[in-house]
Amino acid sequence: MRLRDEALHGELRMFTDRRIERHQLPYFLRVFNTVTDKPIGFLGNVSADGLMLISQLPMMVGVDFQLRLKIPSADGCQQVIDFNACCVWCHEDATPLHYDAGFNLLHPPVEFGQLVQALRQYFSFQSLPASA
Repeated sequence: MRLRDEALHGELRMFTDRRIERHQLPYFLRVFNTVTDKPIGFLGNVSADGLMLISQLPMMVGVDFQLRLKIPSADGCQQVIDFNACCVWCHEDATPLHYDAGFNLLHPPVEFGQLVQALRQYFSFQSLPASA
């Protein structure tokens, strides 16, 4: 039995569509362990309730982590965002000796949502006013 192109396209779309929009970052923000304040990796992408961490070590799946972001600002200061997240998957990255790990945030702080919104606005295409 042969599937029609539309049916096949719909089946493929089902596997590639995301429930929550994800935003890729062109450079990486460092992610820290809140307890030790030592870096554990870099923020690969982010959504309102999750993130992908890129690390040189694999993360344990099913474990809750206490994480910290240090967001640089124009005046040279940093905004610190502490949050808890559960690792839900981990696999080798395309880059040798690196791993990608997906995290669900546990009760994300307001500041994390503000970061996601600021990144979404920064990386969105904004329409420019029409010229005269």
